[in-house]
Amino acid sequence: MIRRMAQWAFAAAFACGLWGQANIEPRPRPVGKEDLSIKPDIRVDTTLVLVPVSVNDPLNRPVTGLDKENFRIYEDRVEQTIVSFSSEDEPIAVGMVFDTSGSMGDKLRRSRMAAREFFKFADPSDEYFLVEFDNAPRLEVPLTKDTGQIEEQLTFSRSHGSTALLDAIYLALHEMKKSRMSKKALLIISDGGDNHSRYTVSEVNNVVRESDVLIYSIGVFGGGTTPEEAGGPGLLAKISEQTGGRLFEANPNELPDIAKNIGIELRNRYVLGYSPKNATRDGKYRQVSVRVAPPRGLPPLKAHWRLGYYAPSQ
Repeated sequence: MIRRMAQWAFAAAFACGLWGQANIEPRPRPVGKEDLSIKPDIRVDTTLVLVPVSVNDPLNRPVTGLDKENFRIYEDRVEQTIVSFSSEDEPIAVGMVFDTSGSMGDKLRRSRMAAREFFKFADPSDEYFLVEFDNAPRLEVPLTKDTGQIEEQLTFSRSHGSTALLDAIYLALHEMKKSRMSKKALLIISDGGDNHSRYTVSEVNNVVRESDVLIYSIGVFGGGTTPEEAGGPGLLAKISEQTGGRLFEANPNELPDIAKNIGIELRNRYVLGYSPKNATRDGKYRQVSVRVAPPRGLPPLKAHWRLGYYAPSQ
């Protein structure tokens, strides 16, 4: 096991004197066979918990180049010892969950713009699928490496009907199980105003909590008059943040930067590994928290991570 953890460890070189500003460019893809043992979201081995973490500066730009010493990790408020550390750029599988309900109306233009900007940063080795939803969710484009299929489908999408957002998330998580990629994520583009789902918020939160899928949301807000639409930002934020993702508001002038930052974060995440001090195999949910100690000369940095995991039960 020691040898195995040593293979996971990654000594990320960092020279404080070179930091005039945060490095926001993605790393070049490593040459040679990728280590697919590093997983994208909290995974539990018999002795090791792997926690992916993204880090941003005060301008919301992704920060790369940090070292193990810049992180502290806690399980149920008890500090853990980081025994493995890596940061790699790997292919990803992304499911786009696209709102075509009647509440979107004129906001569809911004939604399509957000999707186009995101696909500008697609990698040929990535794979994608598209779930659209109004009265019910539909898998419009199954897993594919051809983003053109998805963009063509979005061009002809029309706004109508009610909003089954929670059902769409459930369907997308089910579809994602077909991907063999180690990094998996959903990108939700919606106003968040659910009013027609069969699944409840609690049911979907439980499924999201148990999944290994990162969720980002681009909120297309404005013009809503119903209580559901008013609660949209809170719903999208809660679902995203518990996975280690975030909610971004789709302001037209900021869409290119939002799409770029999401793409960089999806591919470049620190993976912290620790052996839990609580070795009880009780199947209970363990809360995880991460703190970042920035190198000298850098401003305060903010970390994002999946908020917990279920311990093994056997």
